[in-house]
Amino acid sequence: MYSHKIQRYIKKELNEIKLILQILDENKLNNFDKLISESIKAIKSGGKIILFGNGGSASDAQHLATELTVRYKKNRKALPAISLATDTSALTAIGNDFSFEDIFSRQIEAVGKKNDIIIGISTSGNSKNIINALKIGNKMRIKTFCFLGKKGGIAKKYSKYPIIFPNTSTSVTQVIQITFGQIFCEILEKELCG
Repeated sequence: MYSHKIQRYIKKELNEIKLILQILDENKLNNFDKLISESIKAIKSGGKIILFGNGGSASDAQHLATELTVRYKKNRKALPAISLATDTSALTAIGNDFSFEDIFSRQIEAVGKKNDIIIGISTSGNSKNIINALKIGNKMRIKTFCFLGKKGGIAKKYSKYPIIFPNTSTSVTQVIQITFGQIFCEILEKELCG
């Protein structure tokens, strides 16, 4: 009964994903290449990967941090990563005592170090808490990266290395972001843990 409708939805979503992948030629992935090389350097020098985002992007930040600290495809040493979207005490205290716009920047101020890597994840690139986190990261001279949708939004101005997946569909952008996030985890696992 619903099979034709379901097939249409599946084809539409997969076609949008294919279109983004076709648009992402080598030149547009230079910042992703930079993310890999800088992350490897950071971890080798005692730094960590700091991830954050809102909503589904918060889940992606948590997911990717866990892939690094636990395992991706094989048992190996833990890689240093943290998601700033998981500490409900910090999130609610900062949101209440300061502002929701400060929930990530305040945590970066507390735990961020110069040789760390920041990865903001946002489908719009316009969330003020993402932008403020990038600003404080830049002020602290931490390398700032972002996985962004659409045209990158305001966040692309404050991310030293924005990685933009040009699409207006939030669901498609999220699929591409987590795919590249997992590629990132796999490469780090192979390069840092043999």
